[in-house]
Amino acid sequence: MELRQLKYLLTAVECGSLGKAAAQLGMATSALSQQISRLESELSTRLLVRGASGVTPTEAGAVFCGHATLALRHLDAAVASAQGARLSGVVSLGLAPTTSSVLALPLIEAMARRYPAIRLQLVEGMSGHLENMLKARQIDLAILFNSESVSFAGSEAIPLLEESLFLIGCPPETLEGNTSPQELSAVRLAEVASLPLILPSRGHGLRASLDRSFATAKTSPNIVMEIDSLAVIMDAVAAGLGYTIQPGAALTRTTMKGLAVRAIADSGAYRTNLLASLPDHELSPAALALRAQLRKVVGRLVRGGKWFGATLHEE
Repeated sequence: MELRQLKYLLTAVECGSLGKAAAQLGMATSALSQQISRLESELSTRLLVRGASGVTPTEAGAVFCGHATLALRHLDAAVASAQGARLSGVVSLGLAPTTSSVLALPLIEAMARRYPAIRLQLVEGMSGHLENMLKARQIDLAILFNSESVSFAGSEAIPLLEESLFLIGCPPETLEGNTSPQELSAVRLAEVASLPLILPSRGHGLRASLDRSFATAKTSPNIVMEIDSLAVIMDAVAAGLGYTIQPGAALTRTTMKGLAVRAIADSGAYRTNLLASLPDHELSPAALALRAQLRKVVGRLVRGGKWFGATLHEE
């Protein structure tokens, strides 16, 4: 006996006609009649009286339909309860400031539409801090920038995208640039190594990526300040205190007036974004739903050109 056969029988009785019931169910009349006949054969009793004017339930059919209706109602209630449990609760996500500037609002809006019963907690912080919070089980998921960061037992890491890196600062004569990020001229790390650079401290994803890139270019950067706040870094750069190297997302909340933006030409100068999470068995259904929704939103933003300098990871 199959659940669909119960639904077929109840629809036929409700419509009083196999033809009308078949049309409502979107199937052929012969297929509907065959399914009901199979149900009658399994029960070894006639459930419907078929006539020229339509169908009516037999005495056994009427009793069976009553129980079938109650069974389907209980099933619907069970499904609703399961869905309600799965799609509610609290889930926490850590985002770096650059990532948050592009992703946070679209993700909040998407979750509110798709899962209104889930309460989303967003934590904004430098990637090193988020890594520590994830390992301490203080957050469920985070977007991190180093595969080495996701190192605790059973943890999951899904590559999301790669971001190109840009030199940002007030242009000296030797590095006159454009104020529009749409008209970038590239520059190599060897050319900017002597500039006064303002970067995050060691232990953060972007800094780790840059250290590797400078090492590959066989040059050492002139770091004059280490600041673990994107907003303060950009304020210092705008004040003419130095330059920074950031992904394009850093420009989302920053005025471009008076600043030059130059793409870094070195092939290894990029930042990989990883969606890191606790082990699957530790994630609630709400966290699993957030993880899936986040990937959809990221894909939509990148394909729509709303994540400057980003390309989706090729699986």
